[in-house]
Amino acid sequence: MDPAELLAAYEQMAVIRRTEKAAHDLFLQGLVKGTTHLAAGHEAIAVGASAALRPDDYVFATYRGHHHAMARGATPEECLAELMSRATGLCKAKGGSMHLTKASTGMLGSYAIVGAHLPMAAGAAWSAKLRGTEQIAVAFFGDGATNIGAFHEALNLAAVWKLPVLFVCENNLYMEYTPIADVTAVPRPAADRAPAYGVPGEVVDGNDVVVVLEAVARLAGRARAGDGPALLEARTYRHFGHSRADPATYRPAEEVERWLKHDPLDLARGRLVELGVPEAVVAEADERAAALVRKAVESAKAGPGPDPREALADVWADGGAAWRT
Repeated sequence: MDPAELLAAYEQMAVIRRTEKAAHDLFLQGLVKGTTHLAAGHEAIAVGASAALRPDDYVFATYRGHHHAMARGATPEECLAELMSRATGLCKAKGGSMHLTKASTGMLGSYAIVGAHLPMAAGAAWSAKLRGTEQIAVAFFGDGATNIGAFHEALNLAAVWKLPVLFVCENNLYMEYTPIADVTAVPRPAADRAPAYGVPGEVVDGNDVVVVLEAVARLAGRARAGDGPALLEARTYRHFGHSRADPATYRPAEEVERWLKHDPLDLARGRLVELGVPEAVVAEADERAAALVRKAVESAKAGPGPDPREALADVWADGGAAWRT
């Protein structure tokens, strides 16, 4: 990344971080129903990966997917309105926090069933290969999904068919409340299993947006060239608990402190300083991010509630819901 590109990436991460904080605050105010799974701390993975992809590539995420939705073009207002069940939400209040989707930008959904979207990403990659478009599909998933059967099925089939799909594990060390290391036979839950299927597996610092971008760009190029799937294990750490109902007291205090000092925004800010970008310019980016999210919160709050008559609209791509055989 050149200085301008890195500054843009930093500002995008700042917007995502502030949107996540807003979601947290709105939840505590009772304006977000159900629960939320915040991705604060994971921003560099979404922003770095998206910067390396084409606009028409496909992205699949987990229920912890706010950052991916925004990295692929969803606005803070669309996301916050969706969390608050407003008609102006990304999915018109039908998806909520765990199902953010924006098909027009290639964000083909966030999925609440652990590992369920990995075979779907393989299917999207198969479609792209069949059509000869040189598009790729990227499936982001947590470390816990590596112990789910769908992970192994998807990797195996992707390797057999040499599909243009990239599997990106956001390894934040915990599968919900359980340390992944306590229940997994290999130290690198994703990368160490990839070779069993003949798939290249790499581990990178998921908190460094430049490192993520470079790795995804290289592996995406490989997939577009017809060399098949690859797996990237990006080590990161969530700043909050598994969900808003989780205080995360099971995590050692020294571990939390160590990872908070390795914050994605701090790393990017340090890189900007090294590139000679004035601190005042970085501060301006922070203020733009803050202003954007403040406006998004107020606009989302003011949005109308959903129209019950729209409940069954959009079941099918043509907007309808009529039964068909």
